[in-house]
Amino acid sequence: MSKIRIEEMIKELSRLASDKMYNDDFFLTWDKSDDEIKSTFLVADILRNLREENISTRLFDSGLGISLFRDNSTRTRFSYASACNLLGLEVQDLDEGKSQVAHGETVRETANMISFMADVIGIRDDMYIGKGHTYMQEVSDSVKQGHLDGVLEQRPTLVNLQCDIDHPTQSMSDALHLINEFGGIENLKGKKVAMTWAYSPSYGKPLSVPQGIVGLLTRLGMEVHLAHPEGYEIMPEVEEVARVNAERSGGKFVKSNSMAEAFKDADIVYPKSWAPFAAMEKRTNLYGEGDHDGIKALEQELLAQNAKYKDWECTEELMATTKEGKALYMHCLPADISGVSCKEGEVAASVFDRYRDPLYKEASYKPYIIAAMILLSKCQNPADTLQKMLEKGKRRFDD
Repeated sequence: MSKIRIEEMIKELSRLASDKMYNDDFFLTWDKSDDEIKSTFLVADILRNLREENISTRLFDSGLGISLFRDNSTRTRFSYASACNLLGLEVQDLDEGKSQVAHGETVRETANMISFMADVIGIRDDMYIGKGHTYMQEVSDSVKQGHLDGVLEQRPTLVNLQCDIDHPTQSMSDALHLINEFGGIENLKGKKVAMTWAYSPSYGKPLSVPQGIVGLLTRLGMEVHLAHPEGYEIMPEVEEVARVNAERSGGKFVKSNSMAEAFKDADIVYPKSWAPFAAMEKRTNLYGEGDHDGIKALEQELLAQNAKYKDWECTEELMATTKEGKALYMHCLPADISGVSCKEGEVAASVFDRYRDPLYKEASYKPYIIAAMILLSKCQNPADTLQKMLEKGKRRFDD
């Protein structure tokens, strides 16, 4: 992309109202305005193109990006590290098992102690309903108060790297992938998305990916079809967010218990396993009570329940029923691939293999989305900051 096109994107950014993102966190996409969402997409694309032009995007000369992962992660962990590095921050992982947190240190104390030179804190806490988002809010309140009290020189920004409610870095990178695949955000209006449950031989997968997708894509004027077997509902409050978004954007939000119905004439399909909301609530309560036998019993119950729906698989036959048989297949990865990573899973191996490159491309947007969230929280005039980077033209490396 030419530098002229980058300048055009920067001018477009300058016309959007993103000032409220300054010194603020990024928790849930539906808490952000349309301009703020569009600003995040634009900044991510600008940063990507600056890097492709071999132009340095080091916003910081020094500083830390703290990462706290309470669940396993590969893509999001490395995306966060890449984003911090892109902007000039060094990453430091907080391992709670090796810290004073394991000895009962309070959230407020931990948040302040790790934040003396931190500019951003990225947290993934997605396992327990009613816990992850609440914990992130508590960390945010703690560092905000620490800054007001003069303990912290700066107030670190918090980025939600996945909680029990939303996975904004995933849904935003998925959406940016669609924007670039379909040639602009305006071209997404009216496109049908099948966000469907799919069989997995494991249990307990978070709800935040499907919730993030229906909560974001409905506001882009898309026809979002949420399909799952009976009993695999997502959070009702997120369904309400999707309904309201669809009404405002001119899109649609449709629910069904048929994978075939969702796939029919779809432009995009997103078959992904998740645990029932009611079961996740029950699991949270069992963990809170320390009922290990109850947890094991629930696990067996859910595995047996999943096994009833092995036919919920993204097959070549289902893909043939999509728009011209050419729907874009999406997944947050890793997918449960039938005959490859498991005996029976979410997607047929032939489907996955055909879309392998687009899937990797989809994942490649996440570092830039996270970097955009950080930059917008640190710059009062992000368009001016990016224009200076472009004009300065400092090379990342001499080739």
